[in-house]
Amino acid sequence: MVFSSLTFLFLYLPLTLLVYFLSPLRWRNFVLLVVSLLFYGWGEPVYIVIMFLSIIIDYTHGLLVEKFRSDDKKARWFVAQSVIFNLALLGFFKYWDFIAANLSLIPGIDLPQLGIPLPIGISFYTFQTMSYTIDVYRKDAPVQRNMVDFGAFVTMFPQLIAGPIVQYKTVAADLRHRLHTSENFALGARRFCVGLAKKVLLANSIGALWEDCLAAQGAGTLTVLGGWLGLAAYGFQIYFDFSGYSDMAIGLGKMFSFHFLENFNYPYISRSITEFWRRWHISLSTWFRDYVYFPLGGSRVDSRAKHIRNLFVVWLLTGIWHGANWTFLAWGLFYFVLLVLEKYGHLGRGWPVWAKWLFTFLMVNFAWVLFRADSLAAA
Repeated sequence: MVFSSLTFLFLYLPLTLLVYFLSPLRWRNFVLLVVSLLFYGWGEPVYIVIMFLSIIIDYTHGLLVEKFRSDDKKARWFVAQSVIFNLALLGFFKYWDFIAANLSLIPGIDLPQLGIPLPIGISFYTFQTMSYTIDVYRKDAPVQRNMVDFGAFVTMFPQLIAGPIVQYKTVAADLRHRLHTSENFALGARRFCVGLAKKVLLANSIGALWEDCLAAQGAGTLTVLGGWLGLAAYGFQIYFDFSGYSDMAIGLGKMFSFHFLENFNYPYISRSITEFWRRWHISLSTWFRDYVYFPLGGSRVDSRAKHIRNLFVVWLLTGIWHGANWTFLAWGLFYFVLLVLEKYGHLGRGWPVWAKWLFTFLMVNFAWVLFRADSLAAA
């Protein structure tokens, strides 16, 4: 069920709001858990079992980390168990067929491809639950002793399908107590409508031009100018689509008095690749910064080689996170090369502002070729 569908707008959302606001305050997290599970199960009810398993594993491991806090070795082991479980869950469903297909190219290896559909939102909720146990260990977030409240956090339907990636520490206070006001609801409804307009009026319309260019490419009639026009169309389509979903998620969250962090901040005005990734999919960039880049040492390492290594690891993982295809890997590594050139090759330094913006905009759009193509050959 997508936010722009008539079913969501005229059936699911009104009934959810009605049941939620008619319920006593102490029951509202439970109501949110139930309606979110209904939302998730609308398309793939069988995968609710996997979500329950993820909730139970990370909830219990958060408690175990807190219980054995005085024994750092045990606490770290329970954090590791949680991380391994979440990565194994994501790896099996999202990457098994890709790994099996590529390993089977080696003589003597024949791994079966299972063709299992990818559970909706698994890339988002596994990252959210994984960060919970890490934050509890770091004392960045309080342990959650109420499984219903934790389940409501994991399954919360506004951000379940397409983000933003909500870290537990940013909504822990809202889960315990939140003040419902007409002002919050009105601001949330307004933000939701803005996102809906981005998605329906802009993204879908611009996407039609992109589809025409794809059809022309398939027919062998695509011109150079048409190719660049189509690429620009895709760049704006993915922005309005993704930022529109984020706006709708943030707006829905505010209607229920949750405060999600911003996920986009006018990324196409960026004057460098570094700035672009501070403005685009902010929740993902923040997640990799907090749980991969900083633990590796970030930029505060004793050599340039280690800093480049850290950037390589982060962008390798960023590419892989987006999908099981060599194109996503190439997309991530393309940004790695650009960032290294910016930081150590003085790329863009001393350029006029317009040239910095134009170069960044062109490189981002060029990267969308790798992101959108079905294969490296197609790109």
